[in-house]
Amino acid sequence: MPDRDLTLVERLARLHPAVVADCLDREGLRRQVLAPHIRPLAPTMRVAGLAATVHCVEVDAVPESRDDWYRNELASVDALEPGDVIVVSTCRGSFWGELLATASAFRGARGVVADAYTRDTLTLIEMGFPTFSAGIHCADSLGRIDVDAFDVPITCGGVEVEPNDLILGDHDGVVVVPAAIGEAIVTLAEKKMRDENLVRRKLAEGMSVSEAFREHGVI
Repeated sequence: MPDRDLTLVERLARLHPAVVADCLDREGLRRQVLAPHIRPLAPTMRVAGLAATVHCVEVDAVPESRDDWYRNELASVDALEPGDVIVVSTCRGSFWGELLATASAFRGARGVVADAYTRDTLTLIEMGFPTFSAGIHCADSLGRIDVDAFDVPITCGGVEVEPNDLILGDHDGVVVVPAAIGEAIVTLAEKKMRDENLVRRKLAEGMSVSEAFREHGVI
C-alpha cells in the first residue's frame, strides 16, 4: 500500500472488523485481531486509519531532569499526521488522556488503540475521540511508563503491528491489516460485504442458512 493512502483508509472505514478479519483468515493470516480485552470507551466508537506505532516500557522512577518528563510520549503525538491511529504496545500503565487526544485530533489523527490504560474517560467520550484501551486507570504515566521509541514495529494485543499498517476497530474489536496487502484485503472485504447484503435479503425472504451458504459461500 502506498504511504498515506487516505483513499484506501476511507474505503476501510466503510467496512466492519469482522468482515476484514474473515478475509485475512482466508489469506492465511489468522492472528490479526487484537486480544478481546482491548475495548472502546463507548459502544459507538469506530476507528480506521494508518498505524502510528508507539513502544512503551515500564519504569519505576521519575527522570531527574524535567526536560525528560514525557519526552518521547509528547514527541510521538507531535509527529502525528492526518489519517493516523496511535497504536500503543503492551504496557501496564495509563498512557492516554484528554490533552493528548486534543493535540492528536488537531493533527488529524483518527483515534488511539492502546494495550495500556487510559484516563479522563468521560471527557474522551464527550469529545468523541475514538479510544480503545486495555482498561481505565487514573494514575499518571510519569515515573510508571515511558516511551522508548515510536514509528517502530510493536506488539499490541498479541498482534505484530508495523508503522502504516491499516487499523480498523469498532465494538466487535480491532483488526490489523499489513500495509503490503492493504488494497487486496480491502477489495476482498468490500466484495464480502456485498455478498452478505445479498444473503441477508435471501434469509429475510425465507431461504435456509444451509442453502444460502451452498449458493453464496457466505454465512
